[in-house]
Amino acid sequence: MTQTTTLLAQAVGAAAPTQIHTDATGLAAGEVRVDAPAGAYTAYHAAPLGAGPHPVVLLVHEIFGVHEHIRDVARRLAKLGYLAIAPELFERQGKVQQLPSIDDIRAVVARVPDEQVLADLDAALAWATQHGGDVDRVAVTGFCWGGRITWLYAAHQPRLKAAVAWYGRLAGDTTPNQPRFPIDIAGRLLAPVLGLYGGADAGIPLDTVAEVQHALAKAGSASTIHVYPDAPHAFHADYRPSYRAEPAADGWARLQRWFKQHGV
Repeated sequence: MTQTTTLLAQAVGAAAPTQIHTDATGLAAGEVRVDAPAGAYTAYHAAPLGAGPHPVVLLVHEIFGVHEHIRDVARRLAKLGYLAIAPELFERQGKVQQLPSIDDIRAVVARVPDEQVLADLDAALAWATQHGGDVDRVAVTGFCWGGRITWLYAAHQPRLKAAVAWYGRLAGDTTPNQPRFPIDIAGRLLAPVLGLYGGADAGIPLDTVAEVQHALAKAGSASTIHVYPDAPHAFHADYRPSYRAEPAADGWARLQRWFKQHGV
């Protein structure tokens, strides 16, 4: 199998002119190894030069894992003053960047237990706070598959101050490895979540968004969901045809305001 046959390579090649490139000038950036209960794994980190402490952002990848777009988002966050760390959360089950089809990737992802993912994020947080991160200023953000995980992590980690979930699935069929969805934990969030969703997302119906909004309101949650009426799924993914510059830029601005509003 050559690199050009992978699904990720096809996605990047389809919309390469729109892809944003953020350099590492003024940053400490690169891969690190993180110790975790299920075994050490690889993560990409980016942070401003200097000892810190820097506020921490845990960055949760899409179904493609930690590829160049995710690394670029980490550098964007670091340019804003954050220590960003993006764990490779599928690493033990398989290297999804090398697979040729979405079905192959989904087969790998289905083998990744949520509990392992949450523990890996806890380990990433521990690594960050041991390497210049401020344990009292912690946020999480994630895209697509990582958007769902962002909601779950906001119901898991008490040190979390803020979360931004980009078009993560809100409901669906559960499995032993994925026993909960955001709709199931909307009343048990430990940190406020800002959900950013597309009104033209064929995979996340607006009635499901409305159900979660109702559950959040019923729980008196500070969390909220913003919908971009004409945006499709993955509207922030600047390397894909789904990219929509205006909602992506507005969502990025909302993320920054949300983090600052909640002390991160």
